[in-house]
Amino acid sequence: MAKANFGLVAGLTVAATLGGLLFGYDTAVISGATRAITYNFVTPWHLTEGWANFLSGLAIACALLGCALGAAIAGPISTSIGRKGGLLIAGVLFFMSSLGAGFPEFFWSLFGAVHEKALPAFIFYRLMGGTAIGMASMLAPMYIAEVAPPKQRGMLVTLQQIAIVVGINLVFFVNYFIESMGDQQFLMNLGWRYMLASAAIPSTLLILFMLIVPETPRFLVLKDRDAEALALLKRLVGTDAAQSTLKEIETTLVQHTRPLLSFGWLVLIVGVMLSIFQQIVGINAVLYFAPHMFENMGMSTTEAFSASAWFVGVTMTVFTLGATFTVDKLGRKPLLIWGAFIMSAAMITLGCLFNWHLVSATSGGGGSSAGASYVAISAVVVYIIGFSFSWGPIVWVMLSEIYPNSIKGKAMSIGVAAQWIMNFIVSQTFPMMDGSSYLNGLFNHGFAYWLYGISALLAALFVMRFVPETKGRTLEAIQELWHHTPPDAKLEVAAK
Repeated sequence: MAKANFGLVAGLTVAATLGGLLFGYDTAVISGATRAITYNFVTPWHLTEGWANFLSGLAIACALLGCALGAAIAGPISTSIGRKGGLLIAGVLFFMSSLGAGFPEFFWSLFGAVHEKALPAFIFYRLMGGTAIGMASMLAPMYIAEVAPPKQRGMLVTLQQIAIVVGINLVFFVNYFIESMGDQQFLMNLGWRYMLASAAIPSTLLILFMLIVPETPRFLVLKDRDAEALALLKRLVGTDAAQSTLKEIETTLVQHTRPLLSFGWLVLIVGVMLSIFQQIVGINAVLYFAPHMFENMGMSTTEAFSASAWFVGVTMTVFTLGATFTVDKLGRKPLLIWGAFIMSAAMITLGCLFNWHLVSATSGGGGSSAGASYVAISAVVVYIIGFSFSWGPIVWVMLSEIYPNSIKGKAMSIGVAAQWIMNFIVSQTFPMMDGSSYLNGLFNHGFAYWLYGISALLAALFVMRFVPETKGRTLEAIQELWHHTPPDAKLEVAAK
């Protein structure tokens, strides 16, 4: 009898995690281009400070609006043309958007879109790329879960988060390499274009892999292609388990759905607030503006890019791996609480250093001390550690667990949408706060960090009061944690 082919499963998983790698790559690639985007597309308009900061934030963060759209349409696409087909579309969209964002004047120059007038074209391509990322963020873990054997499913799905972090880490080094190719003028004129266009390379890999991998057994059954599904299952889980797995898939495709509020408001609020807190602790402000942040500490441009790669990228990768091995041992809730406290302490420390003018607001250093800059860098590293072993990976785990199956699709789409929207708000408002003369006169670039630190403290208190521990519980037992369980659902659980 044929046995499960873990090598095939692993290969398919790696192919799908390229969607996660693109997610991480796009999240951080913009960090190397923020100043150049403002220089090329915003400054020439000679706007007032407030409008200039707003437009700069919009140009940088607009991709996140596309992410919300991509997440919303990923479900219907996965049902109509498949998980594989959806990831293929995401790869094509991301390939086009990468080259387009790097060279937005191409083609659109025929309509006069050159220099600062190319800003609408740039925003269009960034929105396209965001749509691709939103699709991949939903479809990649879905594909992995549907090809993985039950015993390895949890481990394999967590590789999606690892791929996201690897993408973030990789692009910090890519940006550092491109920045080192020339001087500041090169970075402002050409370097930023190469950074954004470089994302076409991993998107090409995703396209090639999606052209050769099979569809998932679940989608094949959904389309009444049972013979193909059975043949694929024999390769994935072995002949012995293939038939029973096929029956299980056929059974789970007939799901009894209930109204969204069947289990009360609390379960919905908990998921949405976990998503919101994951963003308002400021992680994407750190990822998007890391080089700018390090320059505010007194570093040169080259030093800032190097620090982004080593201090942010490597730290995030290592400690996200740590979360993979501890989440089932220590539990979800303790990690969230301790991570929030660590982030709060780090951000408040950073805010104090800026507020007390111990860290320079310009690359010249001014009256800042080298010791204060080292403390500031250490605070950033501690913050990244706190996020990476807690709120980064574990919120995704919680969202996949806390919702009862009968409302999971609708509830999770709301939670994920809230996450992308809040991501946009945080990314949009950071340059507005950091570039405000009024706030800088009071806090010397420290206001945003105070805000993120207080938000992290509130996140810890929220988890302590409202979030249940799900470690070691079956999905049915987690469902029972919500006090508004419908009577028929209780009967179903009892019958099992």
